[in-house]
Amino acid sequence: MPFTQSDREHMARALVLAERGLYTTTPNPRVGCVIVRGDEVVGEGWHEAAGKPHAEVNALEQAGARAQGATAYVTLEPCSHHGRTPPCADALAKAGIARVIAAMQDPNPRVAGEGFARLAAAGIDVEHGLMDHEARELNIGFVSRMTRDRPWVRMKVAARLDGRTALANGKSQWITGQAARSDGHHWRARACAVLTGIGTLKDDDPRLDVRHVHTPRQPLKVLIDSRLEAPPAARLFNGGRTLVFAAAEYPERAQALRARGAEIAVLPNAHGKVALGKMLKELGRREINELHVEAGFRLNGSMLEEGCVDELLVYLAPSVIGDSGRGMFRLAAISDLAEQRRFSIADVAQIGEDVRIIARVA
Repeated sequence: MPFTQSDREHMARALVLAERGLYTTTPNPRVGCVIVRGDEVVGEGWHEAAGKPHAEVNALEQAGARAQGATAYVTLEPCSHHGRTPPCADALAKAGIARVIAAMQDPNPRVAGEGFARLAAAGIDVEHGLMDHEARELNIGFVSRMTRDRPWVRMKVAARLDGRTALANGKSQWITGQAARSDGHHWRARACAVLTGIGTLKDDDPRLDVRHVHTPRQPLKVLIDSRLEAPPAARLFNGGRTLVFAAAEYPERAQALRARGAEIAVLPNAHGKVALGKMLKELGRREINELHVEAGFRLNGSMLEEGCVDELLVYLAPSVIGDSGRGMFRLAAISDLAEQRRFSIADVAQIGEDVRIIARVA
């Protein structure tokens, strides 16, 4: 049965509801649900946080007895397993829902079609695929973790029109205007973790917290510091959780950082650096869906060369400083344009006086 304009409108509303959990649902997906009986919306809900009721349960509670014979529009396949909460597929069947329209199938191997099968077995008409793209975009990190065992990596770079991110001495604050910096904090807030490298820590002493937008939780702070050179007095360690990846054991340095509340994880590669691919797998194991990177040109280049970047979030300021400044990425020289790394432009927008470009690895 083809989807109607009414179906699209109700699913669009469910997606708006799902986005209310943008900063809070991690490690769970962002999900919204709208229950419609006839032409009347009788229940709405969204998932607020892990351990709290899922979107379907919240919508059913609002609908009450009016859920009997109704249609449920949900942005993700209803779960079929007992996790932190009971299966939503059972709750929908028990409430007498007649039809379920889902935006996308759950990429979680524990569900992946089982929720739909459970609904169909209960006599419920099931359809999915309506606004699938929008639902996936909202949960791009969750999909990545479920299908690749690693987070979606979004790398933020602030540069001038000539591509320079800092002076030759490493000084970079501030390149963009307040509007762009606030927008950048929105992307920090939606991420599960924010990562930087020891070079940026030494140059800028960043806090890596969310300050310019309201958020009920702060993301995990992650530092790549192969030799544990971070000074314990760095602002990074002022409150919140901090995870430091090192390439070797440095007991005295590690003890000083642990005294500041940091956790140390040792993941060396063959060159005495942190193994970036293994680091992403470890972050996936720790249920990190979206990783937001704000680092210097050296680490940016290393992550790009090792296939550890999915998306670039680039802010361009209307100024130039010339060839003496640092670039966005330090990459190995190429001799043929066929070797260049290609991206697809996903979005371009003006943010205050600056331009924001979202580009994805092609």
